[in-house]
Amino acid sequence: MRAIWNDTVLAESDDTVVVEGNHYFPSEALRREHFRDSDAHTVCPWKGTASYYDVVVGEKVNPGAAWFYPAPKDAAKQIAGRVAFWKGVQVIP
Repeated sequence: MRAIWNDTVLAESDDTVVVEGNHYFPSEALRREHFRDSDAHTVCPWKGTASYYDVVVGEKVNPGAAWFYPAPKDAAKQIAGRVAFWKGVQVIP
């Protein structure tokens, strides 16, 4: 699977975990030069507290377009160390 935004591959891996229709990529599959930390956080009742990355390609920024759970609850332990995408990031085979 590949995560693409602004014609740029953000992550690529054959090892994704699908939860609620979202592909969670291993964090080591990310092309780190396209990510910067965000102060945003949300809470899911069964997964825990999510943290976000802004996606950066050239001069363009997609705020909070990637998320991860630094300490997922037991019900979501399969997504520990993984990152998912939204906000126009395409995930394709």
